[in-house]
Amino acid sequence: MSDQPSPSAYRLLLQLEQQFDYLLETIEAAVSLYEQQQPPTWVFHQTTPTTHWLREALFDMWHEQDQDGRETRNYIAIVAANEELLTAIDAINQAKANFSELLQDIKKSFPGALSDAKSRLPKRHPHVDEVLRRNGLARLHLKQSWRQLPIAQAPVSRVRFAWYSSGRSIKRLTVQEAERKLIQLDTDAPHIRIQLRKLASIPSGEILAQVQTQAPLMRANLFFTEPLADGHTRRALNAAMPIFVPANGQRLPHINLPALQPPTTRTRARRRDEKLEHEVFLPSLRVYRYR
Repeated sequence: MSDQPSPSAYRLLLQLEQQFDYLLETIEAAVSLYEQQQPPTWVFHQTTPTTHWLREALFDMWHEQDQDGRETRNYIAIVAANEELLTAIDAINQAKANFSELLQDIKKSFPGALSDAKSRLPKRHPHVDEVLRRNGLARLHLKQSWRQLPIAQAPVSRVRFAWYSSGRSIKRLTVQEAERKLIQLDTDAPHIRIQLRKLASIPSGEILAQVQTQAPLMRANLFFTEPLADGHTRRALNAAMPIFVPANGQRLPHINLPALQPPTTRTRARRRDEKLEHEVFLPSLRVYRYR
């Protein structure tokens, strides 16, 4: 039997449920408005988007069975929205931000209550039982629940989409940190012992790089009809969620048609100032040495 949350944790969980209910209400208000207005819309590789595609996209906040928790499903689209719809989308973003902030408070102050929150929140979804039966969805996907909906700052003349498939994150590690990570693995395994010996052969003060290759993502370049107040004429952003642009005469901006799948090979030349060695130094940790 699991421990009951403390009164303070319970209050935060209650606030979280209320904020989640409010988030669902803001989504319902926006998608209902969208379905009523049916504004000009472009959806990636859909000749004729279904009436309910936005509802499906914005209410998609659940893990599928066997889904990697780090992965999120993408909904690449452009919507030419009027002021009323833009205001409704902004309300969703505010609700998402507040929901995310509460989750972080719970994670920081009452980490044991987070799993309880995740099990309780799906029950707040008005159609969750039906969704679970139909699609085999499991639990709330936090990353998908709080990710923001991009809103263009000004009217847009054209949008250029392109796959970005060479992204990576780099975390600096000390030799001691790398050693601890290797020891947490199976030190009886020959390949781990080999890597520990390699690590022992380099200076103890050397800084290493742990590299995580990021999944391919779609990027969008928005070109504004006029320069913004700061002088910028375009903005680049990740296009995982629908992008809402101010309706410019009820027309969509010019949009290129990117490939259905990301390229299988690197399309950008390697940076000449790339500072990591080409060969991985500690394969089990994806750790490289700097040149």
